[in-house]
Amino acid sequence: MSSTTGTTSGSNTGSTTLITNIASLVTNDSSLGDGSPLGLIQDAAVVIDGDRIAWTGDSRKAPATDNRVDAGGRAVIPGFVDSHSHLVFAGDRTQEFNARMSGRAYSAGGIRTTVAATRAATDAELERNLTRYLAEALCQGTTTFETKSGYGLTVEDEARALRIASAHTDEVTYLGAHIVSPDHADDPAAYVALVTGAMLDACAPYARWIDVFCEKGAFDGEQARAILTAGRAKGLHPRIHANQLSYGPGVQLAVELDAASADHCTHLTDADVDALANGDTVATLLPGAEFSTRAEWPDARRLLDAGVTVALSTDCNPGSSFTSSVPFCIALAVRDMGMTPDEALWSATAGGAAALRRTDIGRVVPGAYADLAFLDAPSHVHLAYRPGVPLVREVWRRGARV
Repeated sequence: MSSTTGTTSGSNTGSTTLITNIASLVTNDSSLGDGSPLGLIQDAAVVIDGDRIAWTGDSRKAPATDNRVDAGGRAVIPGFVDSHSHLVFAGDRTQEFNARMSGRAYSAGGIRTTVAATRAATDAELERNLTRYLAEALCQGTTTFETKSGYGLTVEDEARALRIASAHTDEVTYLGAHIVSPDHADDPAAYVALVTGAMLDACAPYARWIDVFCEKGAFDGEQARAILTAGRAKGLHPRIHANQLSYGPGVQLAVELDAASADHCTHLTDADVDALANGDTVATLLPGAEFSTRAEWPDARRLLDAGVTVALSTDCNPGSSFTSSVPFCIALAVRDMGMTPDEALWSATAGGAAALRRTDIGRVVPGAYADLAFLDAPSHVHLAYRPGVPLVREVWRRGARV
């Protein structure tokens, strides 16, 4: 296959497919289309070669291919990149949610309920739960996801959670430092030693990332530093739950340690914002958590105006954000966090990729994985314009319709 127009890659790995009759295509490449950060191309076409994008451009200039698919005048966007989730767990926390909606405040301690249920579950039960939520997310356009341990808090339970997760994604995060284990409630220092010692040794082979919940009721700044530094020495890259429930040292620590992302970022000082703007750490915002806890919304506008790279993710977990829907989070971010529809979509795709330090996902450009979502709408703006409506009609993951 060759072309003299549009944008093309140089490889040819197998059967090629042309997707045409796309009303608007989001590429997330500002050198394409309208020159915006979304790189919007109207009346567009995409060529897939194997599992990768091979060409994008004006549908009238599309090259010849082996196969042809009509998008039916729909908008096509990159598959969502959900860079923060907690999907290896058992049970739910319906009673806690009901109580919270009836006036009880959210705190970090509720995690212990899920820890007890997860420890009691079999491997098969945990994997069945995981695959259920992955399928749910895929139907809503999520083609890449990160997920964490953190509901076992013993060496055996943390390692098995990561082993199960690693069978389904490369983006696996060791979160033994979710809270201090109930088994070490009277000796947090001993638990930090376990997290940075035997537990880390058992978990590192299954993980790419290490995370810590740096928050009152969980781990303070010095404990978080020790945990992330130990993980980095084992080849795991840091990310951090930072400044969710209160002001604290998490964001500054994330930038200092070159964490890929600081997640939540609700309570920020000007110094925190400046640190993020001058570093390589992505601010990952998780509006499902604020929705489900009636907490203060993160100020995305403040971060974006300062030049911070922002990601949007679901934080799917049974306690504080039990949603797998990135479109729902996009609608919340536009309505309540000061983001434009363009910014929210970019953050849920290219922003999520940046939070995972990936360039092969979150974009529809030659060489990237062919991860696409077709919307039953002529524009991506409908994701926020029609909240709650299941607009994702079709999903392609790594070049295959799923």
